[in-house]
Formats: sequence, structure tokens, C-alpha cells
Amino acid sequence: MAGSIDSSWRVRPSSGIGKLTERLWRVEGVLPGLSLRRTMTIAKCEHGGGLVIHSAIALDESGMQEIEAWGSPLHLVVPGVYHRLDAPAYKQRYPALKVFTTRGSRAAVEKVVAVDGVYEDFPRDEAVRLHTLPGTGDREGAMLVRGADGVSVILNDVVMNMDRKRDVLGFLFTTLMGSAPGPRVSRLAKLALVKDRPALRAELERLAALPDLARLVVAHEKVVNGGAEARQALRSAASFL
Repeated sequence: MAGSIDSSWRVRPSSGIGKLTERLWRVEGVLPGLSLRRTMTIAKCEHGGGLVIHSAIALDESGMQEIEAWGSPLHLVVPGVYHRLDAPAYKQRYPALKVFTTRGSRAAVEKVVAVDGVYEDFPRDEAVRLHTLPGTGDREGAMLVRGADGVSVILNDVVMNMDRKRDVLGFLFTTLMGSAPGPRVSRLAKLALVKDRPALRAELERLAALPDLARLVVAHEKVVNGGAEARQALRSAASFL
């Protein structure tokens, strides 16, 4: 790892903790210098009740204490190269955290935080599992969280679901780079992440066909609640491939 990693606990504006299910919480935060918002999801494992932090966001002390009262952070998922911002701070706060990332992102993620394994190494759990998305060159994956209302699918940058932004950088990202309106697979994702469009399209359609699908959560920005709505969102995104 590089020797000049910033692991300071830097709190940036964020929403309160949204409790989607008894096993899944969500926080939406800002991205420095951008109007886009980023998402952290927290899943509670069935085995042992420990927490999986997906795409970490540093919260104020009251927010972190609320998370810690819910369960012990055990696993940190860094879902891609562009979601490393607060990973070093989390590892410093919770030294026992096991860090997982996609196989294709591992070299870049290891520049900022030690990695314990790739998605395929994630411990087996009935409520939370990780898998790599076909067609992404092992760079993107999904976290599936099973709760009382069904399965929540958590994706990263491969599917965007936000409105167009009006500021210069936001306009560049959402309009010129084709990232909005969502849900969709953006032009940027197709250039940087997608290696086999038919394979990824088939995977998104497979996720859409999950019989107990309950919701879709993506890195930027909107949650799609309800099985029928989540199915339509995944199929809409697949149509861009």
C-alpha cells in the first residue's frame, strides 16, 4: 500500500440512516466537488448478526453509535475503484474489519487499504451474499440481502438511477456521459466497466426475474422499492446494453 493514505475520519454532509428492512440500512451522502450523491448500505448477517458495510461513508459520532448499537461492523465491501474514499478511515476505526472487493478492482483498492479477499471469498451467509457480475471483467458485483420482504439487490456503478444535474460537472456526468435519467447503464460504464454487453444484459435480466425481488439499491442515487418496480428498473437498465 502507498505510504501517504488519508485515513482521517472526515464527516461530510449526509442523510440520516434510512432503515429499509430489518436487515438493510441505507445512508446517502455527498461527493466532494460534485452534485451527485453516493450511497452506503449496511446489511446484517444472519450468522452472528455482524454488519457488512458496503461503500463506506463516514458519519458523525451519533450516526456511528447508532450503527454500532445495531451490530458489530465485521466486513467492509469496497465495490469498485471509485468507492474507496472512506475505506481507510473505516479500517482505522475498526481494525478487525475484513475488506472485500471485486477481483478486477483489487489492485487499485489495495493502494489505499489492505484487502482480505475478493467477492468469491466472502463468508457464506444465508442473509447476505456477494457475487461478481458477468460481463464486467470482474470489476463490478452485486450484494444480495434477504429480509422479511424478499431480496434487495445492491449494485454499484454499473446501473445509475438519478436525475440530470444542472451544475457544470453534474451536467457533464449526467447528460454528456449519459448517466441520467435512470435507471440505465451509462455511456461511461459501458466504456470503463462493461466488457461483454450480452452477458451483463442477461445477468440484469436474471436479477429482474428473481421471484422474491423486493428492491433495487444503486450507488447513485434513487432506491427502487417494490418487486414490480425493481424488475422494471433492472430491465430498463438492461435495455441500454
